[in-house]
Amino acid sequence: MRLPSSIFVSVSLFTAETTAALYLSSTYRSAGDQIWQGLTLLFTLVPSVLVQLTLTFIHRDLSRDRPLILLLHILQLGPIVRCLEAFCIYGSVGRVEEPYVSITRKKQMPRRGQSEEVERQVGQAEGKLFTHRAAFARTSVIQAFLGSAPQLTLQLYICVLQQGVSIGRGTLMVISMLSIVYGALRCNILAIKIKYDDYEVDVRPMAYLCIFLWRSFEIATRVVVLVLFSSVLQLWVLPVVLLNFLIFFLYPWILFWQSHSPFPENIEKTLTRVGTTIVLCLLTFLYAGINMFCWSAVQVKLNDPDLINKSQNWYRMAVYYMLRFVENASLLLLWYIYKTDFYKFICAPLLVLQLLVAYAIGIFFMLVFYQFCHPCRRLFSSSMTQGLWNCSSLLCLMCTSSSPQRRPMGKSVLEPPSPNIHKDSVNNEAQDTGSDSTEDMPNDTTFDMINETICETPNEISSNIGGGGGGGGGEGGVNGDISQSVSCNPKSITNV
Repeated sequence: MRLPSSIFVSVSLFTAETTAALYLSSTYRSAGDQIWQGLTLLFTLVPSVLVQLTLTFIHRDLSRDRPLILLLHILQLGPIVRCLEAFCIYGSVGRVEEPYVSITRKKQMPRRGQSEEVERQVGQAEGKLFTHRAAFARTSVIQAFLGSAPQLTLQLYICVLQQGVSIGRGTLMVISMLSIVYGALRCNILAIKIKYDDYEVDVRPMAYLCIFLWRSFEIATRVVVLVLFSSVLQLWVLPVVLLNFLIFFLYPWILFWQSHSPFPENIEKTLTRVGTTIVLCLLTFLYAGINMFCWSAVQVKLNDPDLINKSQNWYRMAVYYMLRFVENASLLLLWYIYKTDFYKFICAPLLVLQLLVAYAIGIFFMLVFYQFCHPCRRLFSSSMTQGLWNCSSLLCLMCTSSSPQRRPMGKSVLEPPSPNIHKDSVNNEAQDTGSDSTEDMPNDTTFDMINETICETPNEISSNIGGGGGGGGGEGGVNGDISQSVSCNPKSITNV
């Protein structure tokens, strides 16, 4: 049985950040900065309350007679007590004989196209430790993106305004950054274990390193961009943040309404319909908070029994990173245009270039992780590079189809018409005359007009590119989620 080290790290970061935030808020109070004191306490107490509620909900303490535990959660000491309880359970393993065990079946990673199923016995103590680990994995994500990320942004903004970093503020910023990256790492591991629950997942150290570097560059760049933009355009930062937040908050609900699925009732038996709605709103609230700063590895799907989208959608990831890169570049451009003399000691073009390169480095480590270090990459229906290549091809096709078609003015237009073309036109006129008597029957003239507006003939394509290939058919898919079919063969068009 593994040592519950992840629980210890989560509780250590939670305790250290709360202590540093309380100390810093006292210094703001001494200096008379009541606004900074209030915001610092807000970004400390709100996630702390949500962490207590999450631990209580997962362990079902409300339905059990444990008044002391509930009291400690009200005093915001729940994570410390749960950590001590987890280590007590770990220390008691092997000393007391288990009254009963459960048998679990997990598949191993396929080798040479074959996957074996392995049975193992899970004792009662190990099952309790598993519940503790799952609970703290979720609380780490809540603490990271609903507390540490806003806290880091706020303290960095104060540093920019006051042109200095105090010891207390610097300590809190370092702890907050570590908490965010650790929460993002736990979110990635949690997504892998949820999506591949039937398999034994073994995450290697190189995978942890790639995730750590990927999330560090991505989140640090995003926070700096938001701080720089808010320092010169204070009135516009709120619409930008709210727009981002509302888009990601409403996106899972829009997909749920489009699916016409029934309202999920199997989240918790003791919850009413109102309670279920509150839990789902909190889940989408957390999802929006994660996507505000980085890509959420856990994709919410409200019409799924597990509320999680278990398919690997490369298309959605590619669109997110392209739009986020464009947004960061736009915010940096606005900062560069409206920057004041306050930044005269900073080489602004070099700073913009460094931030964009840092974000690109984060994307690079993400590609390395999914291509070489992902523990379940053998189960991908398509590789990371192939999926992103298909995504870019699909986006190019969508952009091309949305623009008006331009007729080529080349060799095919300047040459005199051949006798074959004249014969075809005569035949088309004859068929056109015959079709006037029957309105419901399709005619070849309509067919030719559709054919000319949708695709170019092989001769026209060869005249444009100097003898290139003609029309054909293409078919691509992104991990089974996106498929496309493009054909310029006249026989493939069905008349209605």
